[in-house]
Amino acid sequence: MIFALIGNQNCGKTTLFNQLTGSNQHVGNFPGVTVERKEGVIKKHPDMIVVDLPGIYSLSPYTSEEVVTRDFLLKDKPDGIINIVDATNIERNLYLSLQLMELNIPMVLALNMMDEVRANNGSIDIRQLSEELGVPCVPISASKNEGIHELIHKARDIAKEKIPPRRQDFCRGPVHKAIHALAHLIEDHAEAIGVPPRFAATKLVEGDEPTINALKINENEKDIIGHVVKEMETELGTDREAALADMRYEFIEGVCKKAVHKAEQTREQARSIKLDRILTHKIWSIPIFLGIMFTIFWLTFGVIGSTLSDWFAEGISWFTAVVDGWLTAGGVNATIHSLIIDGIFAGVGSVLSFLPIIVVLFFFLSLLEDSGYMARVAFIMDKLLRKIGLSGRSFVPMLIGFGCSVPAIMATRTLASERDRRMTILLTPFMSCSAKLPIYAVFTMAFFKENQAFVMIGLYVFGILMGILSGLLFKKTLFRGEPVPFVMELPAYRLPSAKNVTLHMWEKAKDFIKKAFTIIFIATLVIWFLQSFDFRFNLVSDSSTSMLAAIGRFLSPIFAPLGFADWRASTALITGLTAKEAVVSTFGVLFGVTQAELPAALGQIFTPLAALSFLAFTLLYTPCVAAINAARQELGSWKATAGLIVYQLVIAWIAAFAVYHIGLLFV
Repeated sequence: MIFALIGNQNCGKTTLFNQLTGSNQHVGNFPGVTVERKEGVIKKHPDMIVVDLPGIYSLSPYTSEEVVTRDFLLKDKPDGIINIVDATNIERNLYLSLQLMELNIPMVLALNMMDEVRANNGSIDIRQLSEELGVPCVPISASKNEGIHELIHKARDIAKEKIPPRRQDFCRGPVHKAIHALAHLIEDHAEAIGVPPRFAATKLVEGDEPTINALKINENEKDIIGHVVKEMETELGTDREAALADMRYEFIEGVCKKAVHKAEQTREQARSIKLDRILTHKIWSIPIFLGIMFTIFWLTFGVIGSTLSDWFAEGISWFTAVVDGWLTAGGVNATIHSLIIDGIFAGVGSVLSFLPIIVVLFFFLSLLEDSGYMARVAFIMDKLLRKIGLSGRSFVPMLIGFGCSVPAIMATRTLASERDRRMTILLTPFMSCSAKLPIYAVFTMAFFKENQAFVMIGLYVFGILMGILSGLLFKKTLFRGEPVPFVMELPAYRLPSAKNVTLHMWEKAKDFIKKAFTIIFIATLVIWFLQSFDFRFNLVSDSSTSMLAAIGRFLSPIFAPLGFADWRASTALITGLTAKEAVVSTFGVLFGVTQAELPAALGQIFTPLAALSFLAFTLLYTPCVAAINAARQELGSWKATAGLIVYQLVIAWIAAFAVYHIGLLFV
């Protein structure tokens, strides 16, 4: 049996999915975390599969996630729906529930956060609510694992017995007349495509184009539909969409009067109001945000993360020396010895040593995310983003971009406007992803040790500024017009759970380690091979006569105006296209040193100013292959993707050139 898990954004849906399946899915406290459907088997019930669908507010296909959810319900036809509802905000959440009931699919309502309702002297008459809605309702607290067992059994029962909602009709007056007239008109069309006539009629009243096309409505029927809707609008003195919204909210209000005793203002809501007076202040909000981010960077790169990274590097160096000793004592062939020590250990080891920095950074970022603060950042950034032609909602994928460009590009599906979506995809790579952290860390350690945190935050700010300038350019050229209105629910501030924070850190650590032992490992082997042999496949004693050196020298004139003409620098940038961490591993292999020795080795080919130019280039140049592929999928063409690649290369070269030559004026 397949169950669709559906609910509004930020109602605890992914938390419930984790409780049901034991899945290690990330839980975020801002809207738009789930942008694809994910599925898992319910624990102890191998015959029950639950599909976690994107958080939505209605079944009107305005955004990609609404389309994903609606298509799954209409085409895949699940055995049942688990509709999760935020019990502290039940009126707004039930709006989606009424639309789901019109689909005539067996459904159970999961009333989440009931612990908060009780804690604030509120109550819900579960039996009365079930009676009024015509679907079974189960009180739960997903975060505390309360009521989950009962929910599973109730969902199983209604799906097994194929019990549809007892009520799908919530209207009266002119809306009732319009919906029922159209339901009779298109009944045969709806049955032909397996859609309930009531649901189809409601969509026709809305003027839903996909439904009109799916039903194959002819011109005469379109005229009748137009007349019916026009008559309804005239009688009510309002437009079609407002008429349906009023109808649903009027019904919800009546239900809540009978079954819901409103809670007092929750502690979380009261605390949120007080904090928002400061954190979303029209003057101080952005300085506070920058102050928070600077503190995070200072702690990550200047205090906690760098110390842990140094310890980790020492451990890797010790282990490398031990293995080196074993290989020497065992008389292992010199070429194999070089492959293991100068190739694998130098390449993979140099990247692995930065794992503590990644973990510490995402510890702090997950605290901000789970607390609800990141949703506020999107809110306060709306005004600024509008100046470059985007809404604050675009900040969510951009924010994810600081972790990894691939999910960030995929997260643009949450944007309602195709214009906003495409523009956000082009700007997201300017947000410096975590894969570039090892590059920043090793270069700042080598050349700017006293000011690591300042240089780090400077790079992030520089990337954002280049994104803003690009946005202004796109607004005037490729993407003329205005962004869509910005609507986002601000969740109450909550204390981040240790489980979620640990899960987030573990996910990032796991991804980093997986990449180190797959992509970086393969890249390391390739780099070692090209560095160790010439074009006649003879083993070279001097790497400057190798195949890699020849390739690097061919490309180095391109980078000479940027201050780094050495073939090793251009080679590292090329391998960085596979994964940005490969830049560091490449230098490790080329110099044949450990991570602890790498900063000193870089001083042989870079001056501090050239290092700054190199950092500017790595910040802005083309993202990794995985991100390019994600962009191609979302943009829908190689032509647009090629444009993105060329644009970023050009911008990176110009920016690095400017950094180097302006810097020369002050040296």
